[in-house]
Amino acid sequence: MLWYSRLYVGERARKHLFSIIRSIREKKYRPGVFVITPASNGNNILDIYPGYMLLLESGRVQELTILGIADGYQEALALAGTMVEEMYEKTGGFCLEEFLTERGGKVW
Repeated sequence: MLWYSRLYVGERARKHLFSIIRSIREKKYRPGVFVITPASNGNNILDIYPGYMLLLESGRVQELTILGIADGYQEALALAGTMVEEMYEKTGGFCLEEFLTERGGKVW
C-alpha cells in the first residue's frame, strides 16, 4: 500500500488522523473510515473504499495508493468532490496524474 505525501484529510478524520493511519498500517479495523484512491478503471477519476477493504490480503489492495482519508461516507464524498474540483481548477481537465504532479506530492 502506498501513501500520497500531501494526503487529503476530511475535517472529522483530521481529529484522529494519526490513530487512523496507524490502524490502517497495522491492518486493524476502524469503523467509519474511508479512503480515496486513484480509480481502478479508466472510466472514473477516484475510488472510495471503506477501511475494512484494506484488511484484505489481495494483490489489488496492496497496490492501492491512498490519496485521502475521511471519517464517514458523506465526508468521503465531499472530500473526493473537493479533490476533483481542485484538479479541474489547477489543470483545466481531469488528468489525476498531471494534477498530483503539479500539486507537488510524492507517493511513498
